[in-house]
Amino acid sequence: MSNALQLVTGDIYAAKDGFMQVLTDKSINFEREAGFAIQVLQNNEYSLKAAMENRQAVVDAVTNIAAIGISLNPAKKQAYLVPRKGKICLDISYIGLLDLAIASNSIKWGQAELVREKDEFKLNGFDRAPIHNFNPFGKERGEIVGVYVVVKTHDGDYLTTTMTIDECYSIRDRSEAWKKGQSGPWKSDPGEMIKKTVIKRAYKLWPKTDRLDQAIHYLNTDGQEGITDFNAPAVRGDDMVFRLDWADVDALIKEALQTTTDAEALQYWKQNNARLANQPSDHSKLKNAIARHRDALRQADEARTVDAEPLAPQTDAAAEHADFVAGLDEGSAQ
Repeated sequence: MSNALQLVTGDIYAAKDGFMQVLTDKSINFEREAGFAIQVLQNNEYSLKAAMENRQAVVDAVTNIAAIGISLNPAKKQAYLVPRKGKICLDISYIGLLDLAIASNSIKWGQAELVREKDEFKLNGFDRAPIHNFNPFGKERGEIVGVYVVVKTHDGDYLTTTMTIDECYSIRDRSEAWKKGQSGPWKSDPGEMIKKTVIKRAYKLWPKTDRLDQAIHYLNTDGQEGITDFNAPAVRGDDMVFRLDWADVDALIKEALQTTTDAEALQYWKQNNARLANQPSDHSKLKNAIARHRDALRQADEARTVDAEPLAPQTDAAAEHADFVAGLDEGSAQ
């Protein structure tokens, strides 16, 4: 064992107490994860060099395994230690994100797939899984045209999120590494990154869990991916791109469609449309969705309305009684 590997190995094992203090999944074993981390550095000279340049980053990456609740086991394909900008970072795969969502009870199951131009793909609304037919062994499926992730909630609902390949590439093109022509996951594993991108958009509509939120936050900050949504106005830093004032239009539409009267839908629009002031296309998207919803609510209300039957003409007795009551009222007034 080289001196460099000995030093980093010592750093990793010295982090055991910190690892155990933040451990969120008791099935994760420190010795096994430490062994996986050391194997990565032992088998990759470039990674070992990056580890030596910033030894604390290695400790932080291994500790984040415990905090997020994910494994470096190569058989699971959930997470990896990768050299990035002169240090070792924890990289979570799209499989890892889906596994986290399932393990933390956000969803029951999920699947992300690329769609190619000769595939048959059809959305079936919000509560049914999409149709995606293709020959998995076909060599002539064409170029990638989009990606989707479909999940099933514990209530039995299906949630499907789609992105076009242009939307995915718009995010990729904002990556500092991509713009500089540097090596990175968008170059080495573009399909994986496309799937991860749609999951990172979709998870905002899934039932929330701390572990999944923490994983996404880590990828966007310490993981230096900075991937949020292509519509969001950019605020650039040295290492990443944040969208600080971006609002999720899909989540707003989902909330708006839960209103049950025209008045409620209108009130929702008045209270929330300003949140999309810096997102003109999303502002129009919400406006149109609420307008259609209000039309549907009004039509449903009209269908339930039955014209009241006209009052029957008064009989002579009824008329006499009315006159009698009127006379009493006049007498009281006097």
